[in-house]
Amino acid sequence: MRSCGILMHITSLPSPYGIGTFGNEAERFADWLKSAGQSYWQVLPLGPTGYGDSPYQSFSAFAGNPLLIDLDDLVRQGLITKESCAAADYGADPSFVDFEKVTRTKMALLSEAYTRFNEDVGYLSFVKDEAMWLEDYALFMSVKEANGNRPFWEWDKKLCNRDPEAMGKAAEQHVDRTGFWKFVQYVFYNQLIRLRRYCNRNGIQIIGDMPFYVARDSADVWAHPDIFQLQSPGVPSAVAGVPPDYFSATGQLWGNPLYDWYAMKKENYVWWTERLKKSLDMYDVLRIDHFRAFDTYCSIPAADATAVNGKWMQGPGMDFWNRVKKQLGEPNIIAEDLGEVFDSVKQLLKDTGFPGMRVMQFGFNPKNEDNDHLPHNYVPNSVAYTGTHDNDTLMGWAKENKAAAAVAKKYCRAGCFFAPLNKAAIKTLYASPSELVIVPLQDVLGLKSNARMNTPSVLGGNWKWRALPKQISEKSAEWLSDLAKIYCRK
Repeated sequence: MRSCGILMHITSLPSPYGIGTFGNEAERFADWLKSAGQSYWQVLPLGPTGYGDSPYQSFSAFAGNPLLIDLDDLVRQGLITKESCAAADYGADPSFVDFEKVTRTKMALLSEAYTRFNEDVGYLSFVKDEAMWLEDYALFMSVKEANGNRPFWEWDKKLCNRDPEAMGKAAEQHVDRTGFWKFVQYVFYNQLIRLRRYCNRNGIQIIGDMPFYVARDSADVWAHPDIFQLQSPGVPSAVAGVPPDYFSATGQLWGNPLYDWYAMKKENYVWWTERLKKSLDMYDVLRIDHFRAFDTYCSIPAADATAVNGKWMQGPGMDFWNRVKKQLGEPNIIAEDLGEVFDSVKQLLKDTGFPGMRVMQFGFNPKNEDNDHLPHNYVPNSVAYTGTHDNDTLMGWAKENKAAAAVAKKYCRAGCFFAPLNKAAIKTLYASPSELVIVPLQDVLGLKSNARMNTPSVLGGNWKWRALPKQISEKSAEWLSDLAKIYCRK
């Protein structure tokens, strides 16, 4: 069925608390999506973020980001006061997230809420049901706090190595803070479930996003060293990234530990299966970033400063997905298959049956050369985007790539009936054969580069953009709704 949706991360929503949350503004955005004829809301990963504030570098593959918690809900429960919320400093500019201030302020308010929280049946049930990951995560975060937030390989050697005696002592010593971190996750998941139910009742499905790799400094690497390629606890023998490509002449050096697929296979991929199960419970659809690494992944020597010497290695392939599908059925997944794609990657995608991605910005070039990212070449079993979180906004891209943008304007007939490039491109995308079209809100609004979400390989200044309430307008909803109706996507 032909349909359409919007890419808009939770942090980018308006709110009086310095960052978007699961609160009233999220429900208002779902209402706006419904009025705009949209069926999908795509978000970025919702895990807890650390250094650099990237949702793709999380302290846990299972936990949720405390910064997304709706404070008004805690006020209603009597856990914090309106006065405490109003007096806090979240940053002065509502158009971007000041992560340092928001983190400091919000974590203090959550700690205050925990002092008034009484364990109930729901909480006890949550802690029991999620014990597989929650116990390790809560202890990891508690010990991390006690160690000045230093990475776990800089902790006491016995704790770093998970010595049973040291672990037992740490659990006793940090019992209050582990309780706090469990409470935070309980609140996070309750609010996420509430938002998802609200969206579903209004005909909106949430598309979640799963990073392929986990962060080196994460509860996952600490608790499961046997399933990663490590030379010692927390120290990788090789790291992840991609060779030189569209985004970078020296490639992208991500630094994540690589999986030990041989060890995982012997355990029937249990950790990955649990991870997928958790994510598929959270969302209606799951986009898996860097899907191609299930076929072949880039291995970069850990000591290298760039990804130039990265080598392609064999991933688990269809053996992995056959085992997953045997346990989970047919998962509703979107495969991010961008970058250098071998024939074997295309075959894996075909064998799984998952839709791949097409990105309009990648299609246009000064020579007007034909390629898979031009809309006339899209296949129905695909998800089409004007751009992703790693791209500049369409209008920002056009300014920096004038020759390619000139081709795009002709292709999309920009200027006809006074249509600017962003609206002409979205109309062209809606007319394409792709069954699902997703457009970043920035491109709907025609925003420039200052609204860009992320610039790969650049540290700092990313993930901060926020929409202002007046930008999410009835006028833009009416335009999208008409377009969805014309191209049978409503």
